[in-house]
Amino acid sequence: MRSVLTVILNIIWLLTAGVWLFLGYVLAGILACILIITIPFGVASFRIAAYVLWPFGREVVDRGRPGGASTVGNVIWFLVAGLWLAIGHVATALAQAVTIIGLPLAWANLKLIPVTCFPFGKEIVRSDRAAMVPVASR
Repeated sequence: MRSVLTVILNIIWLLTAGVWLFLGYVLAGILACILIITIPFGVASFRIAAYVLWPFGREVVDRGRPGGASTVGNVIWFLVAGLWLAIGHVATALAQAVTIIGLPLAWANLKLIPVTCFPFGKEIVRSDRAAMVPVASR
């Protein structure tokens, strides 16, 4: 029963927010891949784009404390793309929260904001495997 609900929520998500948010992340990824030095930002954006297209049934897990390069990358990402993508999530969540059926979608939208703002040092896994993912040594 849980998987049926997950599929239904993902289909509604895809129609109400998923496609537009996916396109925003893909655009950010393409722009980031223009320069060789910013390709890791593009890869992170494409990774989040796949997650934002079909988010129910998957979770973001923290891989431990990010190293120095990840921290710098997160700060740069936040200033260049993360803040703007997070604003898109908030706007979409507000529109979804207007209806009762949209409330779980709005909540999912808000749960995406931390990975949107700071993607480095995080991993996206299936929900049933989230507890099995080892946290990196600290």
